[in-house]
Order: sequence, then C-alpha cells, then structure tokens
Amino acid sequence: MKTIGLIGGMSWESSAEYYRIINQAVARERGGHSSARLVMVSVDFAEVEALQQAGGWDSAASLLADAARSLEAAGAGCVVICTNTMHLVADEVQAAVTIPLIHIADATAEAVSRAGLPSVGLLGTRFTMEMDFYKGRLVDRHGLAVLVPSETDRTTVHDVIYDELVHGEIVDSSRHAYLEIIDRLVGLGAQGVILGCTEIGLLVDDTVTDVPLFDTTRIHAEAAVSWALLS
Repeated sequence: MKTIGLIGGMSWESSAEYYRIINQAVARERGGHSSARLVMVSVDFAEVEALQQAGGWDSAASLLADAARSLEAAGAGCVVICTNTMHLVADEVQAAVTIPLIHIADATAEAVSRAGLPSVGLLGTRFTMEMDFYKGRLVDRHGLAVLVPSETDRTTVHDVIYDELVHGEIVDSSRHAYLEIIDRLVGLGAQGVILGCTEIGLLVDDTVTDVPLFDTTRIHAEAAVSWALLS
C-alpha cells in the first residue's frame, strides 16, 4: 500500500470526511484491521480564506506548495488537495513536487462519464462556479457540458458554504434552498449535479433528492485509495 498525502484544513470539517472515507475504503478493500497509510498537512483556513477574498492566489499557491513539499518529505507518494477551490493553484502545487497530484476535477469527471451523463450542473464556491480553472477543465479535458446556477443562486450557494458549512453548521432551510437550486439546474438541462465543494455533501446527498449527485469529497478520497492500492 502506498502512502497518501493530504493537504487539509480547507475546511477541517471536510478534511475529517476525507480521513473517514479513505480509511473506510481501505478497510472495505483489504478487510481485517486494515487502515490507510497517509500523512496530512493541515493549513489554517483563516489564512487561506483571507487570500481567496483578496485574490492573493500567488501567495496561496506558495502556501500549498510548501505543504506539498512537506508531504513529499514525510514519505507521501501522492498529493491530494482536500478542497475544490484551491485546485485553482493545482499546477503550482504539482510543479513543487516530484510525486503525482490526484486532481479532484479529473476524478469527478471520470465518475460522471462512468454514469453516462454528458450534461451536469456545478455547485461550489463562487470561485469554482465562476472561474475557468474547474469548469473549463471539465469541458476542455473531459467533454462535459457544465451548467452553473444564476447569479442569485450562486450567491446563496457560496454564502451557505462560508457562513455555515465550513463551521459544521447544517441548517434545514439551507438544504431546502440547495435542493431548489438543484431542481432549477435540472430544469436547464443538467442530468446530474456535481457537489463541487467538499463541504456540500454534509448538507445534501442522495437521500434527499432523486437527482444524481456527484460528491467530490467521496469521489476524490476513493480515487486516492484506488491509487494507493492499485497503482
């Protein structure tokens, strides 16, 4: 089994899910008392969030590149950035190390393709929904048609993430609002919806809607396990 390297803390709520999902998947595959070999560098999300809001992406890239170098030095065989938004600096992180970076958008696109759905909606932070680093990768590299919510709905999705989910707050009215937004994306032609923020799966899952959902936290974590066990 190879050692998985996690860059976490963005937020720690979803990083805890990565840890749980990875270990559960290893136990399921290996049986007995098996658990994952992994190392994590957990950054201070307050620092990262301030850089996001200020557009300080170069500084954020340096911060995460340092974290990746620490993972490699600790013996990790891959890098997993436990957040969708910070894949904006994935190229800089990959350039900082010699070990592979498992890209969350690629793993997600592969899951969507396996499901046979050419058109999907995308929920996430405003950065993920509006900037090209994520949506463009899904379109250009994987041939998906990607729909994003309206401006008003994007604001709702973004605010719930930063005001509630990263603090571990699960609010029923926010779940209802997300489900309405998902339904509107389906009305625009989405055949499924990517939960493109690693906290969204804490709020909505396939028990509350019949729309196919792609939880990027689970998809990414399980892709890391596949790499560790099969590559």
